[in-house]
Amino acid sequence: MDKFLFKQIDNIGLVLFRAVFGLLITIEAFGAIATGWVRRTLVEPPFTFNFIGFDFLQHLQGPGMYYYFMIMGIFGIFVMLGFKYRFSMIAYALMWTCVYLMQKSSYNNHYYLMMLLCWIMAFLPANRWFSVDANLNPEIKSPSMPRWMLLILILQVWIVYTYASIAKLYPDWLDASMPALLMAGKKNYWLIGEFLQQNWVHWAIAYTGIFFDLLIVPLMLWKRTRLLGFIISVFFHLFNSIVFQIGIFPYMSIAFALFFFSPEILKKRFLPKKKLYTGNAVIVPKYKNLLLAVFGIYFAFQIGLPLRHWFFKDDVLWTEEGHRLSWRMMLRSKSGSLTVWVKNKPDGEKRRYNYSELLGPKQQGSVATKPDVMWQLAQKIKAVEAKKGNDVAVYMEASVRVNHGKYHPFTDPTVDLAAEPWHPFKHSEWILPSPEDYIEKPKPNSN
Repeated sequence: MDKFLFKQIDNIGLVLFRAVFGLLITIEAFGAIATGWVRRTLVEPPFTFNFIGFDFLQHLQGPGMYYYFMIMGIFGIFVMLGFKYRFSMIAYALMWTCVYLMQKSSYNNHYYLMMLLCWIMAFLPANRWFSVDANLNPEIKSPSMPRWMLLILILQVWIVYTYASIAKLYPDWLDASMPALLMAGKKNYWLIGEFLQQNWVHWAIAYTGIFFDLLIVPLMLWKRTRLLGFIISVFFHLFNSIVFQIGIFPYMSIAFALFFFSPEILKKRFLPKKKLYTGNAVIVPKYKNLLLAVFGIYFAFQIGLPLRHWFFKDDVLWTEEGHRLSWRMMLRSKSGSLTVWVKNKPDGEKRRYNYSELLGPKQQGSVATKPDVMWQLAQKIKAVEAKKGNDVAVYMEASVRVNHGKYHPFTDPTVDLAAEPWHPFKHSEWILPSPEDYIEKPKPNSN
């Protein structure tokens, strides 16, 4: 085991990935400002729906977020160049983690993966070659690294892809209904819009998605299929980038190939002047047991968190409980309607509440379908009314439809959500049970 984990190998894949990753997180930071994401998500809304328990991050919300993302972008440039790398990577990781935890209206599995990779990269010596740090301080320069550093990156990627594949094994994906719904919104795309409406395309997307996610890491690990896997990966991720427009994730996924190709190939293609490490040293660090314990616990959580929804009552597609942090990507289309009622406790007067004035447009779309966001809105309404001197109960009458099926009642309208505690690992009983027919198949495409 010591030889397997602590054998020194060439570090060219890590240093190249650092440069690419730094470029991508720089684009993510400055691009969020340029595309208006920061304005829509973190500036215009009066408040954000943070992850429950991280309410203190609300203090960051507002116009200052423009400067916040500009600073992140500068740190991203430093990471790319390998300048003050450790400090810059930790700073970016911390700032991105705060962004991730302070809002859920624009929740994205890719943002979660980026947060994990930022923290992993922060503790890896990715600046020991091809960096400003190594040029300024030759003492840190090294052509090698222990094998475990490569293994944790590959394992993290493998977990993501495997769970993404497994999550697709449900009826609406297997019969191509969900890909059909996803493509319906792309009909007006220039040149490819009509092509994406073809029935055979929906079936191809459904099963390509399952088998790609399941097999891409094994294909890249085996030398004989590595080039084929890389070609498939490039096509798959560029298709996703064009069709789904999901930011830097497709390009970050293509860059994962740097973990799999041999140092000889990477040296020839990208860094011909790099010293190639050919030794076979095995260096077991004094902190070996601590290292194994930390990563053992980390990967136990990474493997366990996506499974937690099986321990909740009812279906995650209906309740949303256990959906986040589980690599359940593009699996359902969900919409809802919400009516909020408040009742003055002293006199029992009940009135309809116009909650939309508290929210931004993006928030209004998510509050009607996500129970944790509904609960947070109830707490917000209670606090707003308390400032006016009113002691109120808050009731929510929500209806939800999944994958363009029928609308069904979603919440118990007799429960005061403002008085309910939140249990992150326990089913909320005020969510009504899912009807047997809550997923109705869309009409098949005639093409």
